[in-house]
Amino acid sequence: MSYTYDADLEFLGECTDEQLRNLAEVLIYDKDGEKRFTESITTSDEYKTYGRRYSKYWKLIAGELQEFGGNSFVNLFRGNGVKYDEVLNDVLDKIKVSYNKSSNILTKEDKLIEKIFSDMLKDMPEEKRMELVKDMDLKVTGFGSQAIMAAVQAGLRAGGFLSYQITVIVANYVARLVLGRGLTLATNAALTRGLSFLIGPIGWAVTGIWTAFDIAGPAMRVTLPASVIVACLRKTLIYQKSGFKI
Repeated sequence: MSYTYDADLEFLGECTDEQLRNLAEVLIYDKDGEKRFTESITTSDEYKTYGRRYSKYWKLIAGELQEFGGNSFVNLFRGNGVKYDEVLNDVLDKIKVSYNKSSNILTKEDKLIEKIFSDMLKDMPEEKRMELVKDMDLKVTGFGSQAIMAAVQAGLRAGGFLSYQITVIVANYVARLVLGRGLTLATNAALTRGLSFLIGPIGWAVTGIWTAFDIAGPAMRVTLPASVIVACLRKTLIYQKSGFKI
């Protein structure tokens, strides 16, 4: 596969090996830990040379995501990838999220994070919702899904630490479902508090969104979690550059 220049993915060139690990493994392995039939990273010269030094071949990883995005459209054999914005639009369309196609990439990624967070809440026992609200110090009017989502939506719109924390929690949950483990980042104490309810066994299953992308086909099983991880990496770098200690 080859990487097509993509302004929305160029930031991956600033990520560390450890940060890129989650994205690379989602592209390489399925939820059973087996290599995906269509993955081409591990057969590349770069992988054979550098192994898990993912930053050495970040363009290869980005190109693989573009390729999977191309495979999620009607023509499965068109032989080339698509830009990340198109991949993300396709993911949002498949899970029936209302959004503006002309919005910037951060706004679209927040729509994806919001949708998955909402699905998490629907399946989450009340005691877990209460724990989540306390850990995140959310200002809510109640512990129902609607009240919590109002605070989450406000946090995502406002940006800042809460927006980053929400994104990390969703990305961590997705990594647990897809890779069988949490993120290999997030050492900040406040983030660890927010993730504490996810450290143990999952204990409940998100049904709606995973059923949706299973129905959508094998490419969607890659592009949805990959888009979530890209969103998390983007915010990680944004906050690192702003002086926020992660």
